[in-house]
Amino acid sequence: MIPKPPFASSLSLEEEMAQFEALKPRLADVWHRLTTDDTSPYTSVIVPSLTLDQYELTKLAGATYYEERLLFLLIRLRNPRAHLVYVTSYPVHPQVLEYYLQMLAGIPASHARARLTMIAAYDGSPRPLTEKILERPRLIERIRCAVRNPAEAYLTVFNATPLERKLAVLLGIPLNGCDPALSHLGSKSGGRKVLREAGVPVPAGFEDLHTPDDIATALNDLARQRPGTRRAIVKLNEGFSGEGNAIFRYPSAPGIEAIQDGLAGLRFVAEGETSANYLAKFAVMGGVVEEFVGGARKRSPSAQIRTSPSGEVVPISTHEQILGGDSEQIFLGARFPAEEPYRLAVQDAGVRVGAVLAKRGVVSRFSVDFLAWQDARRDPWQLAGIEINLRMGGTTHPFLALRFLTGGSLDIATGLFRSPTGRAKYYRATDNLRSARYQGLLPEDLIDILTVNQLHYSERTGSGVLFHMIGALSEFGKIGLTAIANTVKEADGLFNRVVEVLDAETSYGRAPVETVPSVSSRSPG
Repeated sequence: MIPKPPFASSLSLEEEMAQFEALKPRLADVWHRLTTDDTSPYTSVIVPSLTLDQYELTKLAGATYYEERLLFLLIRLRNPRAHLVYVTSYPVHPQVLEYYLQMLAGIPASHARARLTMIAAYDGSPRPLTEKILERPRLIERIRCAVRNPAEAYLTVFNATPLERKLAVLLGIPLNGCDPALSHLGSKSGGRKVLREAGVPVPAGFEDLHTPDDIATALNDLARQRPGTRRAIVKLNEGFSGEGNAIFRYPSAPGIEAIQDGLAGLRFVAEGETSANYLAKFAVMGGVVEEFVGGARKRSPSAQIRTSPSGEVVPISTHEQILGGDSEQIFLGARFPAEEPYRLAVQDAGVRVGAVLAKRGVVSRFSVDFLAWQDARRDPWQLAGIEINLRMGGTTHPFLALRFLTGGSLDIATGLFRSPTGRAKYYRATDNLRSARYQGLLPEDLIDILTVNQLHYSERTGSGVLFHMIGALSEFGKIGLTAIANTVKEADGLFNRVVEVLDAETSYGRAPVETVPSVSSRSPG
C-alpha cells in the first residue's frame, strides 16, 4: 500500500528531495506501459500553472485563462481507459468543455466526460496556480482522491519549478517534466552552453553576466570580435516571449566608458520597463549579451522535442515563430511547419540538443529557438540556436490542437504532419487575438458565431478552426486560435477569415477599432 504523502507544512526539504527521487522510476514504468499499449489505464493530473516571475505575470492580461491552453490534452481521453484530473484557478465554463469533448473522434462525449475531473481553486490572483494549490491542503486532498491508482498516475505541468516538485511529492505521483534541479540548462546562459555542446552554432556573445559592469565589458568585447557591429541584445536569463530582452545601440565613440554611458539608453522590449528595474532583475537572474544578427532575410524557426525517462529523444514539430513589436522580439504566434529550405536542419539541431539534455537527465517536452538568415537572397540559409525553453511553450498547444482534431502524426523524414489518410496538414496559430470589440462575448456567443459561419473543423475538408483561452474573451476581449488547413496559404486565409468574421459579428453599436494579434498582450511562448 502506498503511504499517504504529508502536508506541505510538515514536509522538510530533505524529505521532499528524497521522495521526489523515489517517484522518478514510477514515471518510467508508466511511460513504458503507455508507449507499448495505447489502451493501458492511467491518470494524468494536469496543473497548467504559469509558474513564472510574479512581476511578469501581472503584465499578462488574463493570466489565469492561459491555464485553458492545455485543454487540448483532453486528447488523452481518446484512450477509453484513461482518466484526467484538470486543475484551474477558476472553473472552466461547461460549454467550453463540451466544445472540446465533442471533437474527440470515436469517443462519445459522455464517456469522456465521465473520465474527466475538473477542480478549481477559486482564486483569480495573478500568481502561479501551483502556489495557490499548495496553500490549500483540502484542495490537495481532493486531487489525491481523484487519482484512481497512484501507481498509474503522473503530474503534467506547463513548467517545472520547486513548487511543482513539492506538489508531485504531496500527491504521491511522479512529475512528467524537467527536474527543477536541471532548470538552469534552460536559462539563456545555460542554453548557450548546451547548444554549443550539441554542436549548434550560437550568435557571438557572453553568458553568466550579472552587473552593469559585466554587461558593459561584454558589449565592449563583442565590438572587438565583430568590428562594425551597431547593435546587440541583452537578455535576462529567465525572460520569456522576448519580454526580457533589451536592444543596445553602440555609441559613435569607441571604448568601454562610452558603452557604460550608453547603457542608460537601453531600449526595452517590454512596455513600461525601466533601466533601474531591469538592471535589478538582471542582478538577481543574470543574463547574456549577444550580437544582433542581421541579414537580407531573417526568420525565427523553432523545434519542439521530447525526451523520455529512458533517454529517448523524439522530434515533435518545427515552427515559424511570428514576432512583433518595434524590434520584432515579442512572440505573437506561429506557423507550422518551418520553411522547407531549413526545416530538417532545425529538426536535426533540436534532436542533437535533446541528446545532450537527455544525457543530463532531462525528461521534458521543450523547444529550441533559432535564427535563420540569408546575407543575400541567393545565399544559403544560415542557422544559429538562440535559446532553449524547458517547458511547454507557445508552440506546444497549437500542435496538440492539430493532433486533437486529426489524429495524425509527424513524418520525421520530411518534417510534415500527415493525417491518417497521408495528407499533409498546416496551421497558423496565436494566443493574442485581441480587440475591444470582443469584450462581452460569452462562450455561448462564440460557439454560435462559429456555427453560423461554418468555422468549425470539418473532417470532410480537413480544415477549420479550434479556439482556446475562450474564458478570457468576455473580460479581456482576448482569445487564441489555431487555423488548420491543407496548405500554408489556406491556413493563412482561414486565420484572416476568422478575424473578419469576429470583427463583423461584434461591430454592431461599436466604434471601429483595430484588431490584430496584439503586441501589448504578453504571451509566455
